[in-house]
Amino acid sequence: MQVAVPRTKRASISLTPVAALPDAARLQAMDDPLEWPSFGQSVRPGVWDSTVVIEGMHCAGCARNVERALTSVPGVSAALVSAASGRARVTWSAEQALPSRWMAAVQAGGYRIFPALNEAARSARQHQERMSLWRWLVAALCMMQVMMYAVPAYLAEPGELTPDMAQLLRWASWVLTLPVVFFSSGPFFTNAWRDVRERRISMDLPVALGLGITFLLSSAVTFAPGGVLGSETYFDALTMFVFFLLTARWLEARLRGRTAGALEALMLRVPESVERQIEGGGFERINVRRLMPGDVIRVLAGQAFPADAVVLDGRTQVDEALLTGESRPLGRTVGARVIAGSHNLSAPLLVRVEKVGAQTRFAQIVALMETAATQKPRIAQLADRVAGPFLIGVLVSAVGAALWWWPTSPAQALMVSVAVLVVTCPCALSLATPAALLASAGALARRGVLVRNLQGLEALAKVDTVVFDKTGTLTQDGLGLRSIRTREGFDGGTALHWAALLAQRSLHPASRALALAFAEQGGESGASRLWRIDAVQEHAGQGLSGRLLGEPSRLQGEPVRLQDQSDRPLAEPAQQLRLGSASFCAAPASAVPPSGPQVHLADVHGWLASFELSEQIRPDAAAAVTALRKMGVAVRLLSGDSQAAVTRVAQVLGIDEAQGECSPDDKLAALLAAQQRGEHIAMVGDGLNDAPVLAAATTSFAFAKAVPLARARADFVVLGDQLCAVVDTLTLARRTRSVVRQNLIWAAAYNAVCVPLAVVGWLPAWAAGLGMASSSLLVVMNAARLSRQTGVSDAPTKPSIPPIAASVQPIAS
Repeated sequence: MQVAVPRTKRASISLTPVAALPDAARLQAMDDPLEWPSFGQSVRPGVWDSTVVIEGMHCAGCARNVERALTSVPGVSAALVSAASGRARVTWSAEQALPSRWMAAVQAGGYRIFPALNEAARSARQHQERMSLWRWLVAALCMMQVMMYAVPAYLAEPGELTPDMAQLLRWASWVLTLPVVFFSSGPFFTNAWRDVRERRISMDLPVALGLGITFLLSSAVTFAPGGVLGSETYFDALTMFVFFLLTARWLEARLRGRTAGALEALMLRVPESVERQIEGGGFERINVRRLMPGDVIRVLAGQAFPADAVVLDGRTQVDEALLTGESRPLGRTVGARVIAGSHNLSAPLLVRVEKVGAQTRFAQIVALMETAATQKPRIAQLADRVAGPFLIGVLVSAVGAALWWWPTSPAQALMVSVAVLVVTCPCALSLATPAALLASAGALARRGVLVRNLQGLEALAKVDTVVFDKTGTLTQDGLGLRSIRTREGFDGGTALHWAALLAQRSLHPASRALALAFAEQGGESGASRLWRIDAVQEHAGQGLSGRLLGEPSRLQGEPVRLQDQSDRPLAEPAQQLRLGSASFCAAPASAVPPSGPQVHLADVHGWLASFELSEQIRPDAAAAVTALRKMGVAVRLLSGDSQAAVTRVAQVLGIDEAQGECSPDDKLAALLAAQQRGEHIAMVGDGLNDAPVLAAATTSFAFAKAVPLARARADFVVLGDQLCAVVDTLTLARRTRSVVRQNLIWAAAYNAVCVPLAVVGWLPAWAAGLGMASSSLLVVMNAARLSRQTGVSDAPTKPSIPPIAASVQPIAS
């Protein structure tokens, strides 16, 4: 839905960037209906579905807290928060809850919230990354100094270190630990206090408790050595723990940012403002959300197009890689269309806006990616539900361990409880699945495949059968020229040229195929310039007729008179040609094969040539089918086209099971029968009649050019025309399943081994901190390997249709 502002008022609206406003003013600015399309879309009158970025989340507990804050606001009907992507999807009523209300509820809980399509989100994340880096640097510097002061206590033999020297080293370590506790560890204590205040729990609470207990215990020993708490301090363990934890979180944030890079790169391609032409030929800069269809705008080289538009003036090349999957720059000149989100590469253009806002293809792609980024897979949902009780169990275990060890040694009891608090971290379990799925979704987006449903990646890994539709899926739109049959002694190239002269005047698919075949053979070059056509007429249901005129090229003053082997002139100074059906062109039975579309050409002497047409099979279709079969996947073909046409395509591609003349009910029945036999099926289609089977299949693919209903039912949307994208996606899905299993096994094994060690006192606090930090980091780094996935099907493909030159067959008249 595009919210428009009347033209008479647009010039008076302030263009102050929302990102530059203070938090309170920024939230209030979100109540402007003109801002709503920038971070959401209207799902029905008065109800919006918005995507926002949440700053400050680190675990599943944080995500659960944000969800509760959002759903507690009247008018918010649903909220889905993903800790792995840092995004939330909110469904709200414009009559009951304006954005500032539910955004303020999130900020009151200690988090910050930004519209997903706003520059403020990226600016806030960059600021957060800089602060994280400073905290990490301070922790690293202080840790090294504290470790230097701790070395004498570890290495000195009894009596070598005097009490005064030992006390001096404790005081020096205490001073150096202060910046670590009050600056580097600040977010942990802030978030923990927020949780206590809001009567909730997240991973920051046990971390803050562990840090606080260690610091207070060590400070008490520093101020009063030799008391009930003994004389041992743990400043080295504390600073090392903070350093490890900050290292893991910083690297984790960087890896998450790289994983979601494709999404952000796509979402921020549209500029905030644009130059619109005004009366008199000048230009004014306006906010892109004030654009309306019909506006004329100027787009400079290096800028992105803010809307779908048609070129009025200029010539350039555009980059549509992230939107269509086309990796090469594409030429655009006057009359050509450009799409929002693509980049103008070489020269300024003047374009007229046709579609804006949610109506653009760019907005539809972004909506698909945002939906995937906020989804929670089933395993992740289970981990989120377990995280809360798990953290409560951690606190209970820490108290129990402290009580058990207290009679032996109060200091030892406190450090054991700290180790239990620190080592038991559900973060690795919560991140195991979503981190891998998001990494895969990012890798696929860079290769031109949008993941609409993250569950589809889980389902695709189990697929053992791929079912293709034919028309528009295995074959391209339109027809191609397969062979030419000619009257004895007649030249096939000349026949194609004459037919193309007539075909260029028609929009019929068969006519377009002939015109394209002629253009691919060189078009108007050489001897082909001898002819032209006029007086073209279209005969409904039969074909075209026209008058062929020769362009006499004089040789020694005499006109050239071309003849065939029967001494009949190829063309009189002016003669009639006909192009169309067999009856219209009086084609003999020998020129009409039993199957396949045909177009015939006739002159004043009768039948002249027949052109056999066929569907153009996608260039990489054979390679895709071969690759799937090598992976152990069965390939089938279901189509509503004739059985003869389906069989021809299946034979060319090497598909053994092919069924034609299928109604939508027939396709659905065949798919359900296969599923009852235990098969896991991926359906690939793009037609309106494919929607039921796309929805019923285990998982499904549709092409971006498919009808909207097919795209809405599919789990994956292929932006380009490459069928091998299906192979790449299946390969990556299987790798993703393997990585998820590795992550889950690691998270379970880590807790199974380390928790008992911490309880019995065999795991010191610094080692517990190292284990907790490394477990989360290892899970994310393992998942990040998926973002480096490269194509598995980039090998050149062989043409599936033989060249025309080898298929010209003369027939005796």
